[in-house]
Amino acid sequence: MSTKRGFGRFLVYLILVIFVSVFLVPVYMALITSLKSPDQISLLTAWKLPAPWHFASYAEAWQAFAPNLMNSLSLVIPATLISALMGSMNGYILSKWKFKGSNILFQLMLFGMFIPYQSILIPLFQFLNKIHLYGNIPGLIVVHVVYGLPITTLIFRNYYAEVPTEMIEAGAIDGAGFFGIYRHIVFPISLPGFVVVIIWQFTQIWNEFLFAVTLTSGTGNEPITVAISNLAGGEAVNWNLPMAGSIMAALPTLLVYIFLGQYFIRGLLAGSVKG
Repeated sequence: MSTKRGFGRFLVYLILVIFVSVFLVPVYMALITSLKSPDQISLLTAWKLPAPWHFASYAEAWQAFAPNLMNSLSLVIPATLISALMGSMNGYILSKWKFKGSNILFQLMLFGMFIPYQSILIPLFQFLNKIHLYGNIPGLIVVHVVYGLPITTLIFRNYYAEVPTEMIEAGAIDGAGFFGIYRHIVFPISLPGFVVVIIWQFTQIWNEFLFAVTLTSGTGNEPITVAISNLAGGEAVNWNLPMAGSIMAALPTLLVYIFLGQYFIRGLLAGSVKG
């Protein structure tokens, strides 16, 4: 029995290693290509390690993409924080301060999760143009905050639904109002929910391309995803440069998961089981 169990475990690990290896093939190709000089890059030698190592690609990529990386940071940080805070407030209201029609309102908000980006691009462009936010970072921040509210509200509403109502009532008895209860009772216990929302929103906004290319292309405010796409769009491309840029663009989200990933599943499941 133990032999069969050990063989079964070995087989599972073997399958997992195979799947992980296949999944990491593009990462391997991007990494070794970024470390090659242009004259080393060809289909015949695509799998070979660089000889010699060409680190100048990263210096060139930094010079080419530094403004776009700053644009992405200027976009993702405020958009993530604002959508997380607003989602927390929405979840607090919809779970603990229910009013007539609150469930219908919540369902309508969730409907926003299923609206395809492509279907609202034209009216979105017209709206941002009218309020003078087209082609700049504040306009993109507004778009991502609005599009992020359904998922952030859902996560926080489910999380706050498991917070004992007695805690809210005790705060009200002590004289705390709506914002007082949120500030002193609800917000301090919201860390798991905020970790989940921040990781999710940061990743989605950083990697998003359609809104970025539609609403900022040609304005000088393009995020990193648009800049890399523009660089790789020509007929003759030195692939070491966009590959180095891709590795650099992936680092922020990778670091977020390295430092906060252990809390992601824990926070996602927090409050999902009563008791």
